[in-house]
Amino acid sequence: MGVEITESPVSEAEFEAMKGFVHDYLAASVENEEEGGRMRWYPWHSAEYRFNHILNVTELATDIAREEGANVDVTRVAALFHDISKLEADQDVHAEEGARVAREYLDTRGDYPPSFVDAVCRAVREHSYQGDLADVTLESRCLMEADLLDKIGANGTALMLLRMGYESRTHMDANEMVGRVLERGEDAADRVHSGTAESIAHRRLKRVRWFKEWLEGEIADMEPPRDDTGED
Repeated sequence: MGVEITESPVSEAEFEAMKGFVHDYLAASVENEEEGGRMRWYPWHSAEYRFNHILNVTELATDIAREEGANVDVTRVAALFHDISKLEADQDVHAEEGARVAREYLDTRGDYPPSFVDAVCRAVREHSYQGDLADVTLESRCLMEADLLDKIGANGTALMLLRMGYESRTHMDANEMVGRVLERGEDAADRVHSGTAESIAHRRLKRVRWFKEWLEGEIADMEPPRDDTGED
């Protein structure tokens, strides 16, 4: 079972205010960097991309939490804050920094129960845990599964193809790049724990497999033709 909090401590107005805070925090993280942000050199790691990823994860995590019996408020608020420090902190500490920002916000912007604040911050802190998802709280697991799922499927494929253009690669590399998305998705499907997340993962993987098959059927073999004359 998830965290038991009898009443929803977060109104829709408060949740929308949290969204605005996260958006503005990400934008400020980029603007405050002299070189334009730690990850801005990849356009899909801009503040705009990161906020969109956060919204995707929040939607997925909320759906999983509802189906799996987790506390929905804890899960969706943690999802909103999970990557808030991604653009200003190193990868290995961004979860801890995100939990710190979440606690500061929740402690100063409302009268939230301490148990709720603790549960949100724990989920944010745990979301980058690389071990067995069975080892974390249910709310953390829902968030982690959603974070994995956003990187696969049609969305993950589109991002990988955008990366090809950014790196000046040709469409002939597309099959290889989509193959990477498929591998990532298969790894995610193996790692998720809940039946809800497994179902979403398999649906998304099916779309990537279809797309890969279409590519293989439409992109000609780009190896140079053989010279059958025997001449060099």
